[in-house]
Amino acid sequence: MLRFLTLLSLLAGAQALENGLARTPQMGWNTWNHFGCEITEELILSAARVIVKTGLKDLGYEYVLIDDCWQAAERDPNTKAPVADPKKFPNGIKHLADEIHKMGLKMGIYSDAGSLTCGGYFGSLDYEEIDAKQYAAWEVDYLKYDNCFNEGRSGTPQISQQRYAAMSKALNATGRPILYSMCNWGEDQPWNWATTIANSWRVSGDITDSFNRFDERCPCTQVLDCKLAGYHCAVARIIDFAAPLGQKAGPGRFNDLDMLEVGNSGMTYDEYVTHFSMWAILKSPLILGNDLNDMSDETFSIITNEAIIAVSQDPMGSPANRIWKKEVAGGDLQLWVGGLTNESTVVALLNTGEETIKTSVSIADVFTDGSDSSRRAAYHLYDLWGLEDNAKLDANVTMTPRAALVPRKGGKRYGKYEGVVRGHIKDVVVKPHQTRVWKLSGQGDAKTKLKTRGSRYDF
Repeated sequence: MLRFLTLLSLLAGAQALENGLARTPQMGWNTWNHFGCEITEELILSAARVIVKTGLKDLGYEYVLIDDCWQAAERDPNTKAPVADPKKFPNGIKHLADEIHKMGLKMGIYSDAGSLTCGGYFGSLDYEEIDAKQYAAWEVDYLKYDNCFNEGRSGTPQISQQRYAAMSKALNATGRPILYSMCNWGEDQPWNWATTIANSWRVSGDITDSFNRFDERCPCTQVLDCKLAGYHCAVARIIDFAAPLGQKAGPGRFNDLDMLEVGNSGMTYDEYVTHFSMWAILKSPLILGNDLNDMSDETFSIITNEAIIAVSQDPMGSPANRIWKKEVAGGDLQLWVGGLTNESTVVALLNTGEETIKTSVSIADVFTDGSDSSRRAAYHLYDLWGLEDNAKLDANVTMTPRAALVPRKGGKRYGKYEGVVRGHIKDVVVKPHQTRVWKLSGQGDAKTKLKTRGSRYDF
């Protein structure tokens, strides 16, 4: 089954934007969620230095992204090229890009497929070629492209596609590899047309730092016919939105569930673990949105879980699918399953309810689309939020270089080995708003294929 899924992923990937970028979901940090318009050159450089110093860079967080409000009040009066605010960026964008590149990182910038950005600065609508050339001259590596003030050029997939394709063509014409991240909030169903023009596309209105609070400003209850994406969308709502869309994603083309809120203080530890885990298994970009200079140990432990990051960055690029959703007190219990390379599988059990659930996970449910033999087989089980001593890692476990760079108290690593399972993952306890995440590997005869545990992080 997994070989078949891999083939489908490769075939689908052939229809992706051919700029060679985002073969796995992009990772980095963005200014918006925590700082909004209060940005400066030094703030951004300071965040970049933290990414390098703490080892986040070595885990894959490579993009330093400037969001809205970097612009001057007006374009250059003669060339009409974009100009940066001289007070916020006294040395200019090119200097900032050079400094970030010296650290071994990449830099991204923001604009809008409208006459104005969401913050009221000049947008790029009808200035696509001029702006793309300037971004390339500044040696920008990434463009987040928003959807405010679009002058009514939306309402059908064709109209929206044409508006966003104009910037895609302009970026490609520069000859510089620039990752293209569309932020049109799921308007006009971009998952159906953005795969050939963008590396990622937003699927919902803007996220808010809440797990499940309902907000009328995010009015849609499902994504396929949503007429007003809005904003202040809670994590659980966005997960529901993403559920049917995994079939549209793959290497070079990913659904974007919006930037991460981990560390911004609006959710509990378990809720942030769910947020990070579900974004990873759904192959959303992992773009941090917190203050990197003021992180708690708890926040750092979540965003550096090398086992979860390995799922995100698995080269198959196949988002997990929701197998079932069952009503429980105050919410629901959801089973998600995704294919990984090396015939491994990621399994997640999400509890959005308000009571602790004690249950078992059926291997037959996990492999509901698989063969009879896959449902009867035995598997090695790894708890991807369980910590295990390095000393217990047997000689058959290959650690990635990235994993070795994240020391934890007591010399522990995420990805605790739980033994061999057949039939069920038994005695599972899932607290309110918690997600349990496992890796299954070693499909087949326990006597022949379960002699070694296989790779822990090199999925």
